[in-house]
Amino acid sequence: MSTVDLLLTSGNGPAECRIALMALVGIIEAHGRREGCSVEAALGHAPDRHGAKSAVLSIEGQGAAALARQYCGTIKFVFKSPVRRGHKRQNWFVGVSEVDLTAPAATSLDAADVRFETLRAGGPGGQHQNTTDSAVRATHLPTGIVVTARNERSQHRNKAIALGRLAAMLRVLAVREAETSKAEMFMANKSLERGNEVRVFRL
Repeated sequence: MSTVDLLLTSGNGPAECRIALMALVGIIEAHGRREGCSVEAALGHAPDRHGAKSAVLSIEGQGAAALARQYCGTIKFVFKSPVRRGHKRQNWFVGVSEVDLTAPAATSLDAADVRFETLRAGGPGGQHQNTTDSAVRATHLPTGIVVTARNERSQHRNKAIALGRLAAMLRVLAVREAETSKAEMFMANKSLERGNEVRVFRL
């Protein structure tokens, strides 16, 4: 079973872009269910009432890679702002890219900040799915970010994988949320103006 991790980011966009990001999380989760994939979402630090600036989606299943490819790039949402009534702008953008959460993470985690839970492995996999109580859910208490590892038959191995993915996820989210370069945003906006969005959704 393959696993693909996607990073969703609203960049320096306004609240409407965070609304779009949260809508995209729901869209990909629903798409995953239709394709027999499990999708787990971890939101970036300190989301407000409009949503988070970034999120990481872990997609597991036979069709995970093909599903993920359909969303990598710029996603355009078209809707009237629910935040600023009468605002003329109706186009909002979310960036999606694949990230590697299997690489060794430089982020160190305090064991006291992580809560582990064991659970019966579920999700896609049919008759070959691991059905023992070896799956592990790790929760980073300061941020509320949750990851689950279920592919290995060893609970100890799944715990190590969950911890590594959690550390990598925190690192990725921290780096992305710190990227506020005006030059980068200018180039991103110029690309968007050329119609480079890979998908368009109307809410």
